[in-house]
Amino acid sequence: MDFITNLFESQAGNSESIYMVMVALVLAALLSLIITQVYMITFTGERYSQSFVHTIVILSVLVSVVMNVVSDNAGVAFGLFAIFSLIRFRSAVTNVKDIAYIFFGLCAGMTSGLFQFKLAILLTLFASLVLYLLYKFEYGKGKDTQILKVTVPENLNHDGLLEDAFNEYTLSHSLRQIETTNLGTMILYTYAIRSKNTTSDKELLDRIREENANLKVSITYMDDMQ
Repeated sequence: MDFITNLFESQAGNSESIYMVMVALVLAALLSLIITQVYMITFTGERYSQSFVHTIVILSVLVSVVMNVVSDNAGVAFGLFAIFSLIRFRSAVTNVKDIAYIFFGLCAGMTSGLFQFKLAILLTLFASLVLYLLYKFEYGKGKDTQILKVTVPENLNHDGLLEDAFNEYTLSHSLRQIETTNLGTMILYTYAIRSKNTTSDKELLDRIREENANLKVSITYMDDMQ
């Protein structure tokens, strides 16, 4: 009789445990959807990857189960993390903020898997608010490195030709390449520059055209070259 009693008590305990796991799974999924919504709203590139958005949701749900499995077994935890260390993304994640969102989703999944539901909700809402405010107010925004190409007539005095323009409109500049063009009648200078926050591209282009006899000048953003 004691065996039967213990069996039913074990089944009742398992039912309660399964219920908690289901709650953790649902909560992890819902929180990851909030995280991906914030990601899509604050994304500043040309187009975000749908597979990356799905990955955040999937990882969050899977990690919630993993944390439930390993919470009471240190040996299993070390084994699982050793396996995870062998996993590599097929496509490299080049944007540091994307890595932060992956970690965000993992944290939401971990706290849900440990049944810390209030903490998981608080973490998601607070961090989402912080990320949105950083995006909304463009905190820390500065000018990216640009590639400036200036065509100059071969017979023009090139010594210090653009120094005044650079000092007025840029924070830094460095000469990267010099080459001849148009059958040697023109010289093409390539610079890496960082414009001042108050500088518009048109102002810089107009200033340089005053010095290079109104020949071709172009600015390329580094993100466009990747």
